[in-house]
Amino acid sequence: MQRQSNLILLALLSAGLAGCNTTEPQVLQASTPVYGTDDPFTAEAIYFVMTDRFVDGDESNNYPQQGGQFPTWERKLNGPDGKFANVGYMGGDLKGILQNAQYIKDMGFSAIWLTPIVDNPNEAFSGGEPIEYGGKYKDGGKTGYHGYWAVNFYKADEHYVSADLTFADYTAQLKQQFGLKTVFDIVANHGSPSFTMPVDQPLFGELYDREGKLVADHQNLLPSELSDDEPLHAFYHQTKDIGELSNLNEQNPELQDYLINSYLYWIEQGADAFRIDTIKHVPHSFWREMSQRIRAQYPDFYMFGESFNYDANFIAQHTLPKNGGINVLDFPMQKAMVEVFENPQSDFADLAEVLHLTHGPYANPYELTTFYDNHDMKRMNASDEGFINAHNWLFTVRGIPVVYQGSEMGFMRGTEEHEGNRNYFGQKNIEQAKQHVIHQKLIEIANIRQQLPALQRGLQVNVQLQGDKAIFYRVLQDKDVTQNALVMLNKGNEAQRFEVTKMINTGLWKEALTGKEMSVKNGQTFVSNVAANGVQVWVNEDAIVSAELLQQLHRQMENQ
Repeated sequence: MQRQSNLILLALLSAGLAGCNTTEPQVLQASTPVYGTDDPFTAEAIYFVMTDRFVDGDESNNYPQQGGQFPTWERKLNGPDGKFANVGYMGGDLKGILQNAQYIKDMGFSAIWLTPIVDNPNEAFSGGEPIEYGGKYKDGGKTGYHGYWAVNFYKADEHYVSADLTFADYTAQLKQQFGLKTVFDIVANHGSPSFTMPVDQPLFGELYDREGKLVADHQNLLPSELSDDEPLHAFYHQTKDIGELSNLNEQNPELQDYLINSYLYWIEQGADAFRIDTIKHVPHSFWREMSQRIRAQYPDFYMFGESFNYDANFIAQHTLPKNGGINVLDFPMQKAMVEVFENPQSDFADLAEVLHLTHGPYANPYELTTFYDNHDMKRMNASDEGFINAHNWLFTVRGIPVVYQGSEMGFMRGTEEHEGNRNYFGQKNIEQAKQHVIHQKLIEIANIRQQLPALQRGLQVNVQLQGDKAIFYRVLQDKDVTQNALVMLNKGNEAQRFEVTKMINTGLWKEALTGKEMSVKNGQTFVSNVAANGVQVWVNEDAIVSAELLQQLHRQMENQ
């Protein structure tokens, strides 16, 4: 879709530029499309909630006595100096999210991504290696509080729904009362931990269908011990993948139907988009089949996958139409963002190469989801100013911004998964966050992005990424809007003078955060002072007459 649109644009631009020179600039016609993408989901900004660790809105679904000799409640991991983490349930649920939906909306977010809410085992896992504070890649003693150990892909877990609130109720209320969309987290490569238990535990290694019928059972056997003659083993590979997790056999047509039909079921319940867990562990052929079936019924359905890899050429393969056309979390940018915004002496130039605005491997870089940390990695260990600068970048550059719960106040910064990264956030922290400077500055820039289509899907044209300064345009022109946004970012600790002569359009410019106006004449330098750790977004809505900008738009669209 995007490539075809670009070809049309190139023809129009080429015609407009044929007689272009520096003394007689050509006006880009109002009918000429200029954009980074036309995907409507890029208008969203996503707040990522770890469902069990956000807010306990309904104590009746906590089940603190659940699990018997393998209890599921809290399960605290003690560390040094009073530090701790938890691998049990802590009470977060859908009601807790609804109760704070206005808080999320007020920050400038329009969608909430939930960790999976499907049914997980009702005991802590007794097999594997015991998890300890700060430990990694071990599941012994953990519970399915995170939601990724599905035993029924069609059933909501009892810890998240309430007697008077189903998942369908939740999505409907979120949309009708707050205008917020739901990003549903799906898995295809694994179910629950399935072997090495001293005694086989109920639900572990089992799968149930929509009617509650057992359709697969690992039976606490090693993958190599599974039998082709046992129908209940057919959904599993006979090789190990991640830890003791059941390795689902995506080549089995019946399992394909089981999984893909479950995804369709959750769309029926109100899911607006999918985040796909561990997408690289499943072959492209499965995602192509899944994508075709989903989009046959929901043509514009947005999906993005987690391919935890910092090689852009590798993760970009998922975005290609032949592989399902599924967008990905932008891990290369995540790595660069952490390096830049944790270190005050860093250089904005380090972020230039991960944008891939031209000659890039992605089907469309503007449709990627961008982030700086999440629940599976160390939280960004930046100062308050570092978080502010990270958000100023995240909400103005190409891509769909994603912010993990708590980052609006630097919650548990610098901690790994079992060092506090996933600690319970809670209502008390939310109330404290409302007074935090990171939160206040996030509100400003996130709401500006929400108001400006150019920041959502406009073509990005870089002017300068160097030292503490970043200057770039986001240009959007279609039948509904013409917007040219000039973004100025200063991550330094002192105010700086910004001067822009390149590709500046004549006419009236208005700064989106302050309302200040500036009129620019032909050949005039655009000058503004940007506060320390500050951002300015200047918007011009006149026809594009800068020949230099027209030529740059032509080059970028030609090479995108």
